[in-house]
Amino acid sequence: MKGLVYKSTGSWYTVKAENDSFYECRIKGKFRIQGIKSTNPVAVGDWVDFEIEDNENQLQGVIHQIYDRKNYIVRKSVNLSKQTHIIAANIDCVFLMITLNNPPTHPAFIDRFLVAAEAYGVPVVLLFNKEDVYSKTELTQVRDLKAIYEKIGYECIEISALNGLNVDRVQSKMKGKVSMFSGHSGVGKSTLVNTIAPFLAIKTASISTQHSQGQHTTTFAQMYDLDFDAKIIDTPGIKGFGVVDIEKPEIGDFFPEFFERKAECKFHNCLHKEEPQCAVKKALDKGEIALSRYKSYCSLLAGEEEHYRIDFWIE
Repeated sequence: MKGLVYKSTGSWYTVKAENDSFYECRIKGKFRIQGIKSTNPVAVGDWVDFEIEDNENQLQGVIHQIYDRKNYIVRKSVNLSKQTHIIAANIDCVFLMITLNNPPTHPAFIDRFLVAAEAYGVPVVLLFNKEDVYSKTELTQVRDLKAIYEKIGYECIEISALNGLNVDRVQSKMKGKVSMFSGHSGVGKSTLVNTIAPFLAIKTASISTQHSQGQHTTTFAQMYDLDFDAKIIDTPGIKGFGVVDIEKPEIGDFFPEFFERKAECKFHNCLHKEEPQCAVKKALDKGEIALSRYKSYCSLLAGEEEHYRIDFWIE
């Protein structure tokens, strides 16, 4: 039987079969020894084949095949025996939610997320949330940051998940697609989902005033069917984003403004650091490339972890 994974809690997976029935499934043990360097060989959004078993008068499924993924979002795992954790698979669009403060979203986090999305073929729309609470000065800061990413070619939307500003634009982009909301805890992911689909009544929590951080209210990834021909994957809040499985010479290729200038560099393998006649460095000197983006690139090239914390934690 073929089905779509809607929820993953670690050892059990909720799968919706093609007959629209849901089954609680586990995976065959051999999946764990097939060289999959991931803490979760099966992710929300995966298409799988499974068999139904009668376990003490309860119908349960056993997943025996995972179909090839068209894309996925992956991050570094906190489990040292593994390398990666797949957040979700087969995604048509990720909406990365960004807030200036309460909690702050650092440009380095945005850039690392975008690099991972570019590397694995996942389209991203940036949502600048909480527009209803910013002062004029803060709004200017938000729009300066937004302009950096619009110039590169990313679609950016200013929203308020709380009062519904531009939520209709987000909803229109979700129709007929599998979408995922991501971002730090407290940026308003669950609030936005509840605004779009109130019947889901996803739990929300206030920001910690001591640390200006969100409190985790989503503890595992889960997909929901919406009433306007759309699916959404809600994910746990994240504090940092570790980029994995990308070689140093490839990193610049996932910065669109670097990649479009790559052919103009004197050396085809230019790392845009100390090499002479580097088109990226020239563009940086002219202000055509944002300094924050270049700093993020150099940090990734050096293999540095984000200073504010790189791993995801569910607390």
